[in-house]
Amino acid sequence: MNKNILNATINAILSKGKGILAADETPSNIGKKFEVLHIENTAENRRRYREMLFAAPGIETYISGVIMQDETINQFNSHGQEFSAALKEKGVLSGIKVDLGVAPFNDDSIETITKGLEGLGERLDRYKEHHATFAKWRAVIHIDPSQGKPTTEAIRANVEALAKYALICQQHDIVPIVEPEVLMDGVHSLDVSHQVTSTVLSTLFDALNQKGVYLEGILLKPNMVIAGLMCPDQPTPERVAQKTLDCFKNTVSSDVPGIVFLSGGQRDDLAIKHLALMNQTTDLPWVLSFSYGRALQRKALTTWKGQDANVPAAQEAFIEQARLNSLATLGQL
Repeated sequence: MNKNILNATINAILSKGKGILAADETPSNIGKKFEVLHIENTAENRRRYREMLFAAPGIETYISGVIMQDETINQFNSHGQEFSAALKEKGVLSGIKVDLGVAPFNDDSIETITKGLEGLGERLDRYKEHHATFAKWRAVIHIDPSQGKPTTEAIRANVEALAKYALICQQHDIVPIVEPEVLMDGVHSLDVSHQVTSTVLSTLFDALNQKGVYLEGILLKPNMVIAGLMCPDQPTPERVAQKTLDCFKNTVSSDVPGIVFLSGGQRDDLAIKHLALMNQTTDLPWVLSFSYGRALQRKALTTWKGQDANVPAAQEAFIEQARLNSLATLGQL
């Protein structure tokens, strides 16, 4: 583990006013978005879509890193250059999703466990050849109090896998983005979300410490503390921001240099507003930024519609979302 390399990567990702574009949807997941817009889900169309985003003029002003999926990091732009190499020329770092999706946990119909530890080191070495400097692993936590979810066993198994992944990444001089996502799906209240997220993060940091993970060399990518999407009592943005910070102050080590939130299905404007409100709080021990997928891409995709003629307008829509999120990292609404 070369801590100097890890620290340099993190400092670049956490550059003031910048955040991460999460463009690591699997082909099947992006196919669902394409289907709504009547775009054929082919490797070439996925490549064209990624190029539209990555080649957007001025992307480097607001985006410090891009998370890719295996297919994408092996693809080339229309000029015959690897996406990762083209981004590197702009000063944008390339990251890679290294988990292999989820499987049922203990044959449960709700809870899952993330796969992908086997052969991880070899995959990381291969991705380093494609300029990858950071990685991502997502654990999924489901809330359903009526069925006693999440269970302690599922939380423990998922954070153990996250800790093992983080250590392997660091041993290969790759910065691990540690992503424990408590899903927004459900009717649970803001208080339940706070309780579950607190338990998950406390258990996570126990596991990270037990495995000897270098906390200054990770980035945390958590959910914000938000009520379930179907909860009848939806909190104000101010309550969400305060509850999230209260949770993190009690669970997240101050050694962690940065928290790069996932949007998790929030409305674009709320993802921006929540982040901005949190960044209006002073004396936080971490940099608070974004690692958004849908909240950065949604308007660009619906503008693009798979048509080359729409590329300039789609790129403008993407850059505008990136600019607004950049302002949110500075505490500006």
